[in-house]
Amino acid sequence: MRAVIYDRYGGPEVLRPAEVPVPDPGPGEVLVEVVATSVNLSDWEALVGRPLYARIGGLRRPRHPVLGSDIAGWVTTIGDHVDGFAIGDEVYGDNLMPKGGFAEYAAVPSSALAPKPPGLTFLQAAALPQSAAIADQGVGDAAAGSRVLINGAGGGSGALAIQVAKRAGARVTGVDSGAKLELMRSLGAEEVLDYRVGDVADGARRFDLVLDLVAHRSVLAVRRLLAPGGVYRCVGGSMGAIVGAAVLGPVVGRLTGRRIGMLGVREGPDHFRNVAELCASGDIEVRIDRTYGLDEVPQALARVGEGQSLGKVVVAVAA
Repeated sequence: MRAVIYDRYGGPEVLRPAEVPVPDPGPGEVLVEVVATSVNLSDWEALVGRPLYARIGGLRRPRHPVLGSDIAGWVTTIGDHVDGFAIGDEVYGDNLMPKGGFAEYAAVPSSALAPKPPGLTFLQAAALPQSAAIADQGVGDAAAGSRVLINGAGGGSGALAIQVAKRAGARVTGVDSGAKLELMRSLGAEEVLDYRVGDVADGARRFDLVLDLVAHRSVLAVRRLLAPGGVYRCVGGSMGAIVGAAVLGPVVGRLTGRRIGMLGVREGPDHFRNVAELCASGDIEVRIDRTYGLDEVPQALARVGEGQSLGKVVVAVAA
């Protein structure tokens, strides 16, 4: 089968097309003929090997040669001890640990998959699992009238998070590059800020909930973002910011009456289904930035890794 592989950490130039064997599904797995795969920031991190946690399981070289975790396609083979799926089922899900989505076939744990809603195309379905889980767990509990800040709001997860928070009745501020201001505004953000022009953590604004998708601030700077009782949730960013949020955040939070820490994103259908169903019904928009072919995976990853995407980048695997 056709696949895009890599065997060392680096930029998009280390990726190459290859013919590789079709994987055999093990117990608890199904084989999926991949129609579409979306690009997540976690794919970029696994490609370049940064931050350091991206090398878990492969310190010197990648453990898995094929990237791509969010997939949509058809079930073609069913492994032992799998219930609830039949050959020909249309499915989607996040194959986070083994990945394998930038290929014509992927072996996927059945627990990671859900039936594709009829109201979603394969491209739309592939854009959702990881981003929908982050958006729902990141801002799904926002209170009506609360002030919510989403940092990195112009990417795939941020675009969904704006809409989830807005549906909850929150007042949303989105932060990203200047090229994404109109996108954030069109999705429902009441205030949009270019991070290159000013610092949202200058103390002029206080928020009840902050979802930080590209964290880089110190814990003390984060505290200045929060109103009393406010909550800060970090999902990704620099190693220093992540360690600070995980280690120092809870301490500073307790001392100042805030909650500061990492968002441990729970994966699987139970955690992306709510937002996906809202997308299938048309209540939330799946904003797809660009669609690439399988031979264009390096360009697709570069667009996400360089922070250029306006929404989600998708790879159409089936020609």
